[in-house]
Amino acid sequence: MKNFKDKVVVITGAGSGMGRAYAIEFAKLGAKIALNDYDKKALDETVSILSSSNYKNVFALAFDVSDKTSMFDFANKVKEKLGNAHVIINNAGIEGSGRPIYLTTTEEDHKIMNINYFGVVYGTKAFLPQIVENNEGAVVNISSIFGLIGTPNNGDYCASKFAVRGFTEALMAEFHESKTISIHCVHPGGIATNIARGENGKAFSQKYLTTPPETIVKHVIQSILDKKAKIVFGNDSFKTWLGSNLVPQGILKGIIWNEIKKVVNKDDYKKFIK
Repeated sequence: MKNFKDKVVVITGAGSGMGRAYAIEFAKLGAKIALNDYDKKALDETVSILSSSNYKNVFALAFDVSDKTSMFDFANKVKEKLGNAHVIINNAGIEGSGRPIYLTTTEEDHKIMNINYFGVVYGTKAFLPQIVENNEGAVVNISSIFGLIGTPNNGDYCASKFAVRGFTEALMAEFHESKTISIHCVHPGGIATNIARGENGKAFSQKYLTTPPETIVKHVIQSILDKKAKIVFGNDSFKTWLGSNLVPQGILKGIIWNEIKKVVNKDDYKKFIK
């Protein structure tokens, strides 16, 4: 693709943060927009923002991306309303428990994997046939810099984002010879969104989530046009990428702990580290 004018762009998690920023930016570029979010009120707010700019080529549907049936129904409706998708941005995601793995329940593990990982899988599989039918487009899956390294109090979140990375890199290899369809894995650094809503994530959010979502969105969009497969961008992203590639694990885990221990509840660790 040389541009996004009249292309159908699907964005999950479009009720706030990066998802809303993607919707606004792609609308400026003349794309037809299909939006999803679990929070209908937030999704309606995004649609209202677009409408206030006299933008009309939008279709929105509120549902949980971890519901496979709903995702495939969404894909059918997008095709009916706007035409085949050219771009799917699997952006929807939630924060983890914000506690050590030892204290995180298996129910919490399942919940985050269902949304952060299987939501990406379902979104990819629902819209990829449309992209293949077009013989043009892009799959953009949002991982995290926590899909590059494992960090304390984020075992469940890291697992989901590592899974997204593995799934997407396998898809990259499968489409390696395609000249018209590109696969992208995005590893955002500290982006200023409201994903860290829980009490355990507040200190982390205040210290690390500083890059405006509009900034990374513009970078990602240009990277799609440039067919850049791995996109690492945002606060602390470069040093995280550097550490994950160059620093031995024995040293890296100490660096990570010394950095993250500033924003974790160390009393949690007293329960199992004597």
